[in-house]
Amino acid sequence: MIDVYVNSKPFYGPDPKALRSYALNALESRLEFPFLERLPGAGEKIEVAKGIYWIRFPLPFALDHINLWLIEDEFDGRKGYTLIDCGITSEKTRDLWERVIADGLDGLPLVRVICTHTHPDHVGNAAWLTERFHAPLWMSQGEYAMGRVLLAGLAGTDGASTVAHFAAHGLTDRAHLDALGERGNYFRNMVPSMPLSFRRIHDGEEIEIGKRRWRLYAGFGHSPEHISLYAPDLELLISGDMMLPRISTNVSVHAIEPEANPVQQFLDSIERYLPLPKACLTLPSHGRPFRNLHERIAQLKAHHDARLDEVRELCRKPTTAADVVPVMFRRPLDSHQLFFAFGEALAHLHVLWYRNEVKRALLNGVYRFVTV
Repeated sequence: MIDVYVNSKPFYGPDPKALRSYALNALESRLEFPFLERLPGAGEKIEVAKGIYWIRFPLPFALDHINLWLIEDEFDGRKGYTLIDCGITSEKTRDLWERVIADGLDGLPLVRVICTHTHPDHVGNAAWLTERFHAPLWMSQGEYAMGRVLLAGLAGTDGASTVAHFAAHGLTDRAHLDALGERGNYFRNMVPSMPLSFRRIHDGEEIEIGKRRWRLYAGFGHSPEHISLYAPDLELLISGDMMLPRISTNVSVHAIEPEANPVQQFLDSIERYLPLPKACLTLPSHGRPFRNLHERIAQLKAHHDARLDEVRELCRKPTTAADVVPVMFRRPLDSHQLFFAFGEALAHLHVLWYRNEVKRALLNGVYRFVTV
């Protein structure tokens, strides 16, 4: 998942030597990367279109970075920047934000913060930034509400609920279950607070940022009501996590919604991007900006079709989500990675279940799926 290395360590700055070590995989080679030879350094912004800038912050995961976007804007009579997404709350992220604020904003404020969705790497600094700049948070209702639920640690999102959910789908490894049970504070560790109010944005709405119109697309499956933004005059899509060039977006079934069908929701959502121009410049939250959106949509559909074929084969005999994980993810997984891998394995079982290709039965407290 890490895409740039120097001496086998992840790299975040625009060093040509490091960039030469970047290799496109077979699927990426079918896309166009207009900024392949550049990455924003710490505190640096790169202009990707007129008045739209790319900044990049590290993450402490295998997925090691997030892209954030600054748009020159004037809002409520203040000239400054609208920010898309915020990064996690951490000392390192806050230090980098101080560099961006000092050197990258031209002495201007953030006038508005828009979060595509409520995952910690996107919403972590929303409260801090909106308070610091007296700027409003714009977000979909589904994402904002889920953020408040996660912050409260309500039953259904806590560690005990997660353990029960995984155990009911066949996970028996005690060490993994204990580690998953400790995830109760996972969200709050990276999102210590949420803004107490927000301005709701929604699917199909058109908003003005930087004196141009942006059309909003709600996407489902990855999160409750993810918002992507499209500028028709620039043929530019800020895709958030709904469209990534190198990895497939995680689509998981979680304890709070145990009968969800997120893979199908995700596939239906990305179909809505097909009317956008083939030359559309896509600005993803992870990986590099790219063109050839239609090709990437086809790749993601093919990826999930292949995973579903694997699951169909397994379901010739009674199968749990725990049985699916090592087939879909053929590498060692730590507990953090297992959380997402397990949720995605179950999500693929649910596609077949909702299509009536498999039936589900609860036997001895564990759900098993088998071909109809």
